[in-house]
Amino acid sequence: MPPTPKNEKSDPPLNFPFLKEENRLSMAMENYLLSILRLQEQKIKVSVVQLSEYFKNLPKAEGLGTSLPSVSAMVRRLSREKLIQTAKDKQIEFTTLGLQLAQSILRRHRLASRLAVDILGVELKYAHREAHRLEHAISPYLEHKIIEVLEHPVTCPFGHPIPGSTYVTPKDLIPLFEANPGEIYFINRIPEDDEMLLEYLVENNFLPGKEIVLNDISFPRGVITVSCLKVEVALGLEVSKKIWVTKENN
Repeated sequence: MPPTPKNEKSDPPLNFPFLKEENRLSMAMENYLLSILRLQEQKIKVSVVQLSEYFKNLPKAEGLGTSLPSVSAMVRRLSREKLIQTAKDKQIEFTTLGLQLAQSILRRHRLASRLAVDILGVELKYAHREAHRLEHAISPYLEHKIIEVLEHPVTCPFGHPIPGSTYVTPKDLIPLFEANPGEIYFINRIPEDDEMLLEYLVENNFLPGKEIVLNDISFPRGVITVSCLKVEVALGLEVSKKIWVTKENN
């Protein structure tokens, strides 16, 4: 059989790892693992209370209960399935298997958001919501094809790294909260979880790759002001901890 020309796409071999039979979790369990990993990315110690608050920002279509009893019940179930474990201080941590599954779900989610924006033309402010719908339906085979069509992306449209990609964290990456007033920075990644916040950022073109200047940090008022394309954007201090910037546009 003649070799496939380099400029032509091909199906993955039958022994391609993504094509192996998988035991998919329920949608709710996938959402929990995804949420725990997203909180850990933000350097947040994950607890039942933290999860309950986080779920309030997820699309209602996900159907996740936000009450402490319902969250506690699912946490116990995930623990029985040996996907997570709870420390004495009530902090939730992944087992090795749980982390592998969470990273797989996060990869599908960020590929889905990239697919929605780059191929389907979905507005950025809706991409996170649509990705939540798509992530549960992506099979290992389809995941491979999406990666191929998107030409092996390393980040989602919001700048967050795609697990399993060749992404390399910039050495000078810092949260906006730690930036120096008056200096020029470039937005590297923005929060994707809060739909109202995301809409505000999109409306002000406060997006990855944009040049910004930190104008002022007011601790008494809890507000940080930033110039982006000559437009002043006001953000809460807590939000500024979730926005990451670099000195060079990576």
